[in-house]
Amino acid sequence: MYFRKSLYKISLFLFLLAFLGACKLTEPVELPEGKALPNSFGSTTDTSSIGQIAWRTFFTDPNLVSLIDTALHNNPDLLAAIQRVDMVRANVLLAKGAFLPGIQGVASAGTTKFGDYTIDGVGNYDTNFSPNIDDKQRIPQKAVPDYFLGFRSFWEIDLWGKLRKTRKAAYARFLASDKGRQLVQTALVAEVAKLYYELLALDSELKIIQNNIQLQQLAVELMEAQKTGGRATELAVQQSKAQLLNTTSLQVEKQQQIVAAENLLNQLLGRYPQPITRGNPIQEQQLPASIQAGIPLQLLALRPDVKQAEMELVAAKFDVGAARAAFLPSLTISPHVGLNAFKASLLLNTPASLAYGVIGGLTMPLLNQNQLKSRYKFSAAASKEAFYNYQKAILTGYQEVATGLSAIENFKKISTIKNQEVQELHNAVNSANALFAGGYANYLEIITAQKSVLAAELELNNNQRAMFQSIVDVYRSLGGGWQ
Repeated sequence: MYFRKSLYKISLFLFLLAFLGACKLTEPVELPEGKALPNSFGSTTDTSSIGQIAWRTFFTDPNLVSLIDTALHNNPDLLAAIQRVDMVRANVLLAKGAFLPGIQGVASAGTTKFGDYTIDGVGNYDTNFSPNIDDKQRIPQKAVPDYFLGFRSFWEIDLWGKLRKTRKAAYARFLASDKGRQLVQTALVAEVAKLYYELLALDSELKIIQNNIQLQQLAVELMEAQKTGGRATELAVQQSKAQLLNTTSLQVEKQQQIVAAENLLNQLLGRYPQPITRGNPIQEQQLPASIQAGIPLQLLALRPDVKQAEMELVAAKFDVGAARAAFLPSLTISPHVGLNAFKASLLLNTPASLAYGVIGGLTMPLLNQNQLKSRYKFSAAASKEAFYNYQKAILTGYQEVATGLSAIENFKKISTIKNQEVQELHNAVNSANALFAGGYANYLEIITAQKSVLAAELELNNNQRAMFQSIVDVYRSLGGGWQ
């Protein structure tokens, strides 16, 4: 009796010591202080954001809207992202199931040979001589069969919230995966739109080159006529033809670029190469009347990558909580009910063969906690990594919006200047042709004027393309494209 009391006290002492040690070992993880967002994007004071506008409303070209709609239904990356959401949803169901008892139907048969000098062996042998049992109750000699038909269950009681935190972590990761799908969609919408404007710009470049080829052909004819009249040399004719050939090669190069852009766009649409239907030229495409960026705090609600990083941070915090709770005692209950007998013929002899029982246990790791410690340290480091990823997503979002807004304003200024430059160079070409016909200019001045106007028109076209693509980038940076 004294020995049993001493053993009980020692066990209780060790249990309390381990409990207190677990509480001290797994202190909460302290995360650094996050950086506060600025109140605005530079000098803008907008309260609404274009990121809140649905993509079907933001893009006004019906051909572009149709292309985006096709991409959202067929793009392999987006379809794969949807499957990832379903995969994570399955983990949520798995975590929820841990709260419920697991019930198994069991049909088992076995046999055991007890030693002659064991408690069971001696007890079974002696029982068979008892006058209190009948023939059905006599225990088979040597090997004793055991048959069971019924149900067994295992249920862990969530004393410290370990299962609850695991479930919440799984749900947070499900939300993060859905934001990941939205992130893929916003990127897809933006890429389709940018490639569409790229195609429109390439079409415009091709038309500019073709118009310049016509002008250069007229220049060659003028040079040849002047040579026949003795007012120009063969060198002037050769230089003019060389420039015409160079511009003609640019035309072929531009045609190949159009094919490559069409094929790349078709790949995003999830289909094989085919012609892309275009709308108005890029010069006639409508720009938004104003680019409203809203306030930086809206990025936290609209940008999928920021929301995804936030949900991953939430999940990581719950993982730390679950890892801490794993050091504390676990209460499990294991009931069973069924038919049990040592003879198959007696198994269905109810209610005599009815058997049931329940075992409750409180378990706690005392020694060799390396696995639990490793899981806790891993979860703690993962939570800090998730915090820094969240801060990085916020910084990236703000930087992208601020850079995009500045680019749009500067491209608008460049467009005004380039339009004036192109107009002046067209006038210069006309003046050079008239002066050359009157003998007041040489062929180099004509060639130079034609090269200059071609370069300026292409630069103006590139500026228009860059402006449209910057608008698309700002729209995506503000969280637009998934609505």
